[in-house]
Amino acid sequence: MSETILLVLCMVAGALLGAIFFGGLWWTVQRGAASSNPALMFLASMLLRAGIVVAGFYFISQGRWQRLLACLLGFILIRAIVTRISRTPASKPALLNDEASHAP
Repeated sequence: MSETILLVLCMVAGALLGAIFFGGLWWTVQRGAASSNPALMFLASMLLRAGIVVAGFYFISQGRWQRLLACLLGFILIRAIVTRISRTPASKPALLNDEASHAP
């Protein structure tokens, strides 16, 4: 298999790992507040998500830094997409908000 195709597949796998990580984070935040023990739920979720991502990176890279870098690029790309999608109008910078753009 061509090395370029393999690197693209590693990037897609990194994007999938990012979707699992950030999807799990979203699920945890949605369910965590209503949990009887939220601290334990958040800790367990973080350990599980981090474990899946680290194991995935290890398995995908197979000791080659180029594959690891491609996988990390896919992961970061998903992070940027999730951050942009999940932004609410209230989280805009103060300079873009009409009420906060002038001095009292």
